[in-house]
Amino acid sequence: MSWQDSVDKIDERRKLARQQGGPEGIAKQHARGKLTIRERIDTLLDADSFREHGPIAGGAHLDEQGAIEQFTPANYVVGFGNIAQRRVVVGGEDFTLKGGSPNAAGLRKSAYAEYLAVKYKTPLVRLLEGGGGSVATGDHDPRKPRTTGTPVFDPPRFKIIAEAMGVVPIASAALGPVAGFPAGRLVASHFSVMTSDTAQVMIGGPALVKRALGKNLTKDELGGVAVHAKSGIVDNVARNEAHAFEQIRAFLSYMPQHVWERAPRVACSDPSDRCADELLSIVPHNRRQSFDMGKVVELVVDEGSFFQMMRDYGPSLMVGLARINGQSVGITANDCRHLAGAMTAEAAQKMRRMIELCDTFHLPIVNFIDEPGFMIGPHAEANGTIRYGMAAVATAATASVPWASIRVHKSFGVAGAAHYGPDAYVLDWPSAESGALPLEGGVAVAFNREIAESADPEAKRRELEERLVAARNPFGPAESFAVHDMIDPRETRPRLCDWIDWIQPRLDGLLGETRFAMKP
Repeated sequence: MSWQDSVDKIDERRKLARQQGGPEGIAKQHARGKLTIRERIDTLLDADSFREHGPIAGGAHLDEQGAIEQFTPANYVVGFGNIAQRRVVVGGEDFTLKGGSPNAAGLRKSAYAEYLAVKYKTPLVRLLEGGGGSVATGDHDPRKPRTTGTPVFDPPRFKIIAEAMGVVPIASAALGPVAGFPAGRLVASHFSVMTSDTAQVMIGGPALVKRALGKNLTKDELGGVAVHAKSGIVDNVARNEAHAFEQIRAFLSYMPQHVWERAPRVACSDPSDRCADELLSIVPHNRRQSFDMGKVVELVVDEGSFFQMMRDYGPSLMVGLARINGQSVGITANDCRHLAGAMTAEAAQKMRRMIELCDTFHLPIVNFIDEPGFMIGPHAEANGTIRYGMAAVATAATASVPWASIRVHKSFGVAGAAHYGPDAYVLDWPSAESGALPLEGGVAVAFNREIAESADPEAKRRELEERLVAARNPFGPAESFAVHDMIDPRETRPRLCDWIDWIQPRLDGLLGETRFAMKP
């Protein structure tokens, strides 16, 4: 006896599930300039590599003869696939069905994504578009008995999300309106990106805000790219979906598959002994002139490898990923073009998150320092800068990964301590300065009375500053073996390439879960 009849019913359900919200729903999605979830998965992954879990999950309504009258697919799609021939778990809401708000089967599949990634030690990619739960779901007849809530013995719903952040790389993209639980998932990632043309990220949407607060706001006013490029909610902004997928693929290329594996060290065609002449004059002798620290980074790391993150949030600090002699590294670098590179509350949070990312996945950190200290003033105090700054300092002090610190210019105060991990390899450029305070601030504090009592306070202040600048000895730290060496700036790449070779045995010994895994 054949099972062909049952097989035919499987095939029928597969075809119905792939219809998603039907031709009308798919047409509306395309009219908004967006792909469907299945198109997104196919665009992101290597060709023909997707293997779906629960492809016929959903709800079938049958007639009296057992034939399907209507089929509603799960509005979440999840499974395995490959990116650059490396396996990932990928999942996302189907916005063509109920605007991505989960139906019963969709909720189960969405909750499964983290379990699948952790169980198989595979990076997770979330393609998000939709809201959280809805009061419009379920049977609300109060006369009928209902089972509500989850059993008291169930583990916390969010435990697996937190656990996943300490085990596998997670990249999430906001590709349309993302609210409620999906918004929480977006930020519970190691890398997040939103599209500038279609995405908004909100705790609650316009209807909820109007009901609760009486304010009429659009989705873009609440959580569009103009808001979140500077809020720190997302790491990067993408021009469109294709650009978002490109950034996700780039991010994952620097990462290991999981914490028990090292990040891939790729073949490098950029010579390890390359010395960029431009570095010799990139820092001005005039201490009040700014320079492009991003250019310094690009001239030192493997050509074209600097993947910058969070450009517009806390812009006095640059963070990102790069390669040096083929080795994936985390990059932090002060940008003196913004507040002289001072550590704001936002910059401190960037610093902490980057250190935690690198510590979780055992990536060496390379720090280009031009740090005048914590930002001061009433705005800095109101933002709690000292608390966030000390969190960054404490995170650096307890980091486990190899750390190289290039003192390009300034390194002052308590904030400066956030730029040196334990046993850091420290190199000074001739332009480096260090101490408790920047010279200008130190003069203002130490000689306050002398300046105030002089006939020309401004002239007296300049005289004292110029005298101390002339007396500065940049060779002192190197001569005292307080740093490993003072170098010609052009030697930075060769020295770091040597360091990369030295630390390989240390990296081998770091594999596994860290004491303090990255948190959102």
